[in-house]
Formats: sequence, structure tokens, C-alpha cells
Amino acid sequence: MRQQILAAMDRLLGGEPLRSTGRLSVSQLAVEADVGRWQLTHQHVDLKELFQARVRNTDGAPAAFARQLSDYDKLKRDHTALLAHCAELEDRLNTYASAIQLLVLERDAAARKAPVADIASRRTGRS
Repeated sequence: MRQQILAAMDRLLGGEPLRSTGRLSVSQLAVEADVGRWQLTHQHVDLKELFQARVRNTDGAPAAFARQLSDYDKLKRDHTALLAHCAELEDRLNTYASAIQLLVLERDAAARKAPVADIASRRTGRS
């Protein structure tokens, strides 16, 4: 049982939980080790205290949470890039819509056999 607890301790501190949420608490250590919490608080007090000391010595968030935070940052960067891409596509769409509208007007004018005006005179100021 001590080996189970030590292995679970290493997994939690390494950010690779198998059974628990990855939170660095005695309760989650018990879940990760597949033992009752009371066994850590009453039978293996030395392992509980060792775990708590190792948690105090770690810097910042546990590795599991740090990985989640970096995934979140990556998603935010991807979202920003997608927003820029969508804005570019909307600009292209507006350009294509203007060109199509101009072609339709020219086709209609040619169908009525009316003279085609200069393209610069038909611009509406939209980009």
C-alpha cells in the first residue's frame, strides 16, 4: 500500500493523474492511490506529511493545471487568428460582390444595347 501511495504521489506531482482530478490535496492523493482518505490521515501520516511538504515546495500550479492553462492560451491565440482570417474573408467577399454587381450591370446594359459607361464613374465608394 505504501508503494501505491508513493506512486500516486509521483503521478500527481508530475501532472499525470490516472484516477483523480490532479488537484494537489490529500483527498485527491487518496483517490489517486485508490486508498481511503482515513488511511492517509491515520495509518500513513508520514506519507501524508511528505506529500504536503512536496506540494509546498512545488512552484506554482501542478503540472496538470499548467498544461490546461497552456492549452487555453493556445486556444485564445487560435481564436484570434481565426477572427483575423474571417475579417480578411469578409473583405474579399465584399470585393467579389462589388465585381459581380458591376458585371451584372454591364450585362444588363449590353442587353438593352445601351452604351457602357466608364467603370470609374460607377464606383459607389464602397471597398
